[in-house]
Amino acid sequence: MMDDAAAVEKMTADAKLKTSVFKCPNCGGEAEFDAKTQKLHCLYCGGYYEIQNNEKVTENELSELLDKATVWNEAEVYECKSCGAKEILDKQEVATVCPFCGTNNVVRTEDLPGIKPQGVVTFKIEKSNASDIAKAWAKKDWFAPNDFKRSATTENIHGVYNPVFTFDAETKSDYDGRLGKYYTVRRGKHTYTEVRYFHISGKDYPLNFDDFIVQASTSVPQKHISKISPFPTNGAPVFKSEYLRGFSANAYNKDGKVCWDECKELMRIEIEKRILSKYNYDVKSYVNISTKFNHPLYKYILVPLYIGNYRYKEKIFNFFINGSNGKISGSRPKSFWKILFATILGLIVAGLIIYLMFLGDFVD
Repeated sequence: MMDDAAAVEKMTADAKLKTSVFKCPNCGGEAEFDAKTQKLHCLYCGGYYEIQNNEKVTENELSELLDKATVWNEAEVYECKSCGAKEILDKQEVATVCPFCGTNNVVRTEDLPGIKPQGVVTFKIEKSNASDIAKAWAKKDWFAPNDFKRSATTENIHGVYNPVFTFDAETKSDYDGRLGKYYTVRRGKHTYTEVRYFHISGKDYPLNFDDFIVQASTSVPQKHISKISPFPTNGAPVFKSEYLRGFSANAYNKDGKVCWDECKELMRIEIEKRILSKYNYDVKSYVNISTKFNHPLYKYILVPLYIGNYRYKEKIFNFFINGSNGKISGSRPKSFWKILFATILGLIVAGLIIYLMFLGDFVD
C-alpha cells in the first residue's frame, strides 16, 4: 500500500470506495465484534450491542458465479470515515485498519466489485484462545525439536475473514477398474506374496455434495482450509458489516470458473474414495470414473481464520486456525536427529521381520 498522501491525492481527488465504521451510541467510541458474546463491544465505555440479523444465507444458481465472479486486480482509493485520511486499497480488501488512526474500516457492500459476500461464519474463538491452541499444537509434534516445544511462542496472530465458495451438486458416476488382493503361495521351502487381480465396475453411482468448500483466495492454500474444516456454512447469517468490525477481510481473487473446476476435481477424488471403500483390496491397478454434476449451486461466504506464525532459528513457520471450532493446520520445525533415529529404528524393525521370516523358512 502507498502511504504518501500527495501520491494519493494525485491519483484522485475523491475517494472511489466508500467505507463505514460503527460508533458506539453511548459514547461515540469505536466498537468491535466480540467472539464470546457475538455482539458489538465498545472499546471505550464497555457497552455491548446486539446485531440485528435473522436472515440466513441461501444457495444460488452456478451460472451466476460463472458469469459474475471475475477478478479485479487494480487498486482504488478509500477514505477513512473516522479521520478522513485517504489511502490506496487493493480491491480484494473488504475490511482494513486505517494506518493513521487505527479505525477499522469496512468497504460498503454496494461498492465492492464482482459478487458480493452473501454470508459470514462468525468468529467463536477469541484471539487469546487461538494463541493457546497454537502453543499446545506446537508441543504435540514428536519430531519437533525439544527446545522449540519448550519455548514455542506465537507471533503476528490476526483474525481474518477468508473468502470461500461452497458448492452443492448431485453426482452420478460410471466407473470401471482393476484392484488386487495379496495372497501367499508356498513353493518348496519358500513362501511368496503375489497379487490376484479382479475387475470392478458400476453405473450411476450416486453421491450428493452439500456445502463443499473451495478456497477463493490464493493467500491460504486449499490443503489448510480442508484440514481445519468444517466451517458451519449451512445456516450462516447473511453478510453484515458489523461482523467484520475489529478484523481484516479479503474478497476472492480466483474467478468462478477456476473455483468450480477445482471443486469438481476435489469431488472426483472423494467419489473415487467412496467407491473404493466398497471393496476389499490391497492394490489399485487403475480406476476410470466418468461423473455428471447435476443441479450445481453455490454460496459466497467469508469464514473466520486466525493466521500467525512461530519463529525458530530465524525461520518462519505459519499456522492457520479455524476461528469457529479451533482446528489448526500449518508447519512446525523438524528435528534432524529425531527423523534420523526414527528412520534407523524403522530399518532395524524391517530387517528383524525379514530375518525372522528367513529363519522360519530355514527351520522348515
